Amino acid sequence: MAEDLIQKYNIPGPRYTSYPTVPFWDPEGISLDDWKSTMLRAFNESNQDEGISIYIHLPFCENLCTFCGCHKRITKRHDVEEPYITTVLKEWQLYCDLFPEKPRIREIHLGGGTPTFFSPANLKELIDGILERSELCDTYEFSFEGHPNNTSEAHLKTLYDLGFRRNSFGVQDYDPKVQKTINRIQPFEKVETATNKSREIGYTSVSHDLVFGLPHQTLDSIIDTIEKTRQLKPDRIAFYSYAHVPWIKGVGQRGFDENDLPSAEEKRVLYETGKRMLDELGYVEIGMDHFALKTDNMYEAMVNKTLHRNFMGYTAGKTKLMVGLGMSSISDSWYSFAQNVKTVEEYQDIVNQGIIPIFRGHLLTEKDLIIREHILNIMCHFETSWKEDRLKFEELPECLERLKEMEKDGLVEISETGLKLPDHARPFVRNICMAFDLRLIENKPTTRIFSMTI
Repeated sequence: MAEDLIQKYNIPGPRYTSYPTVPFWDPEGISLDDWKSTMLRAFNESNQDEGISIYIHLPFCENLCTFCGCHKRITKRHDVEEPYITTVLKEWQLYCDLFPEKPRIREIHLGGGTPTFFSPANLKELIDGILERSELCDTYEFSFEGHPNNTSEAHLKTLYDLGFRRNSFGVQDYDPKVQKTINRIQPFEKVETATNKSREIGYTSVSHDLVFGLPHQTLDSIIDTIEKTRQLKPDRIAFYSYAHVPWIKGVGQRGFDENDLPSAEEKRVLYETGKRMLDELGYVEIGMDHFALKTDNMYEAMVNKTLHRNFMGYTAGKTKLMVGLGMSSISDSWYSFAQNVKTVEEYQDIVNQGIIPIFRGHLLTEKDLIIREHILNIMCHFETSWKEDRLKFEELPECLERLKEMEKDGLVEISETGLKLPDHARPFVRNICMAFDLRLIENKPTTRIFSMTI
């Protein structure tokens, strides 16, 4: 990538786990009746054929990682586990009472926070409670996020016995100085043990999360981190750009000065070096930020064009309906989005009143649905088409006009019926999507609310 293109296009922009993105949801929100109506519509359209996905947010962490942008609760008290799980299962029952028949589950993902904060016995109680109210699709995928320091053999074995075959471990960087700055101290040996034990037990896909652009991160630390990663050869790697948004995330990301971060040029070198090394190790770039070996089903999904993106990130298969359980979880009915309340106490109080605990959301318009499909195509496949009349919309010529400069710079190829990104333009995928983002264009933020695109 040329440095002048980085400087030209490295602007604040969304990561497009949804369209519209959360800051541009309807300020009037969504009524609980409308939310239930769209949930039922998606359920009836997809339950028997493709099933549904469930994301469960487990928010507790024992320590605060100062790079983290997640909704979490820091505590060392483990007596919070059982009341929280009880509430999650009550929330799931509220949805099951809404559905006209037993839901068929295609995917479950445990995110956090730190899911492995919870004891193996409590995680078993949680998953058993979900499954006893539902059926499984013929093919299904269960996955969880684990902290290498506290993911025990008992965690791995218990979740494996419940049907989990994929896990991911947050590594970030192995450099001691970086780890100390972000308050995430974890030796390589901890990651090695969690990875190797997963494979011994039978997990078929192990993923590592790496981050570039962290405070005090250098080219040497990126090279060392990927060299250590090579020794373990995870099936997937997420190679994320650090999103520095202290104005949103508050005290956590204010634990270091912006002067501690790599410059834009240094960050570009970190990314290109990491990407080159991953290429040499046999990883294929999947969508944005993700890499997989050709033996992993994420690669197969890319080849077969079944790759999907939602609030869980990239997934190997699409479900129209994703139910988010737990505080701050976001659900997606395809026709609308809804987010749960953001504190544990309020979440538990509302659910215990027998109410689905959403506090904001967005009912998609017909135009939103069309643009959502284009942005999903670009984010997942680096191309989109408007050959079909149903994918045309009034402002399409204006969107393409906004891409003319990027077309001149060789970052997008536009034809009469579609567009695609050449391989070297993939780091600019968010910028391409922004040209279609009518909500962003019509309501241009006056303050910075997004991380930088590159």
